[in-house]
Amino acid sequence: MSHPHPELGKPPALPSGGLRIVALGGLGEIGRNMAVFEYEGRLLIVDCGVLFPEEEQPGIDLILPDFEYVRDRLDDVEAVILTHGHEDHIGAVPYLLRERGDIPLVGSRLTLALIEAKLSEHRIRPVLQQVDDGERRAFGPFDCEFLAVNHSIPDAMAVAIRTPAGLVVHTGDFKMDQLPLDGRLTDLPGFSRLGAEGIDLLMSDSTNAEVPGFVTSERNISAAVDDVFRGAQERIIVACFASHIHRVQQVLDAAVKAGRKVAFVGRSMVRNMGVAKDLGYLNVPDGLLVEPKALDTLPPEKVVLVCTGSQGEPMSALSRMASRDHHQIRITERDTVMLASSLIPGNENSVYRVINGLVRWGARVVHKGNALVHVSGHSSAGELLMLLNLTKPSNFMPVHGEWRHLRAHAKLASLTGVPDENIVIAEDGVVVDLIEGQARIVGAVPAGYVYVDGSSVGEITEASLKDRRILGEEGFVSVVVVVDSTTGKVIAGPEIHARGAGIGDADFNDVIGRINAVLSEAAADGVADAHQLRQRMRRTLGKWVADSYRRRPMIVPVVVEA
Repeated sequence: MSHPHPELGKPPALPSGGLRIVALGGLGEIGRNMAVFEYEGRLLIVDCGVLFPEEEQPGIDLILPDFEYVRDRLDDVEAVILTHGHEDHIGAVPYLLRERGDIPLVGSRLTLALIEAKLSEHRIRPVLQQVDDGERRAFGPFDCEFLAVNHSIPDAMAVAIRTPAGLVVHTGDFKMDQLPLDGRLTDLPGFSRLGAEGIDLLMSDSTNAEVPGFVTSERNISAAVDDVFRGAQERIIVACFASHIHRVQQVLDAAVKAGRKVAFVGRSMVRNMGVAKDLGYLNVPDGLLVEPKALDTLPPEKVVLVCTGSQGEPMSALSRMASRDHHQIRITERDTVMLASSLIPGNENSVYRVINGLVRWGARVVHKGNALVHVSGHSSAGELLMLLNLTKPSNFMPVHGEWRHLRAHAKLASLTGVPDENIVIAEDGVVVDLIEGQARIVGAVPAGYVYVDGSSVGEITEASLKDRRILGEEGFVSVVVVVDSTTGKVIAGPEIHARGAGIGDADFNDVIGRINAVLSEAAADGVADAHQLRQRMRRTLGKWVADSYRRRPMIVPVVVEA
């Protein structure tokens, strides 16, 4: 099995007739999916998604792929193919289109409707090209065929990419639910036909590669949702992804049976469900939906709220309810809260914090851990083995997963007969070339995190985040001194204050003498430069705090020259 190496250098020029694949996200992580295909100088992009921040990234709203690899070649991009409408596959599109607004976006009817609604909020009018199941269409030198796949959102697609270098199949996210709610099955005959044609490289969803067996059908959830509704005393609050149309449909069906009204809470939930309803993907009986502001006029036992926040997002409606910071909804001991989604790796602490907050106020919380209220949208090992046996790829590259998922999927491919030397385990930025039927790692390009912080895109660095973590965990200490601009001698101060460091201002009396001594020594040596004086103050105060309190707060030295 090939794998990335720390010493991977810049890739060589792509030989004529070869196909290059570079993942700018989605490998070694769950999210930020984006793959760039290159043939004869032309580029095709599959997906362009975001990654949601974790606790060690305070203040960050979203994490984007690094577009640097394609930034100087945006005119070479034939199209962006969007496999489905989840944020980790379409969320970064607005930021890519800021750099070239006329890149064609290719996808299914629902996927394009969701991205169009999102782009309207960014005041971007995209170029859209709708494709249907089984359709084949060329984008420059890339001959693409689209196959239906079942997922936790309607209208998901896999894409087969044909070039003279070979046939590559990218599954997108998929599972093999044999009784899907919308009746749209994963196109196994299509995959089998491609396998008979000869797949040179299969790139397949790895999220559940460690999970044995087959994914439970979505239909099995309905009975569990009905049970939750029957057992609820008063209000029911359901939290799920704003794109999980199947799950919302099950909630609406249960609400109809229970004689309850439903309100959508949260901008993305309202937007996406409006799109799904308008296109016929969501069946909403007349009179079922009400505005959130109308909830106060209804008996609690007749109310269902559907909101975002199933991943513990700090600003989501559910998180604000858990912290009693929501402007309208106050959790009580007669409420039932259902988290109808799985945990995205890395979000566990945030989710459990929300659950504990809800339980604190007496709510009954139903989640995947104590009831069958969610099934995964990703194939388990049994289904992945089935696909590998159907397609019989010459080369295999696991995608969409953390390292443990990629490794587990690679092992499955090996068990089905793919030669180990033809199994490529890559990570973000690793360059893979398909030349004369052989996939090989040939180098690496930058593919780091690009942080969105409010209106700032890419301005926050890892050093900035480190400072934020220090401030949040250790606090800061400021030391201010006034010096003579000519001699460097102290005129006033030092004055020291701390916030969040667990040290009282009076405690710093012990170190003031040391700082004065260091500054006097600097003046005697003829050092009057403010930067050098700040550095000496920082070292002296920082060492004293570390020795005395075993803490490492941020030290903020200020030198005022007079």
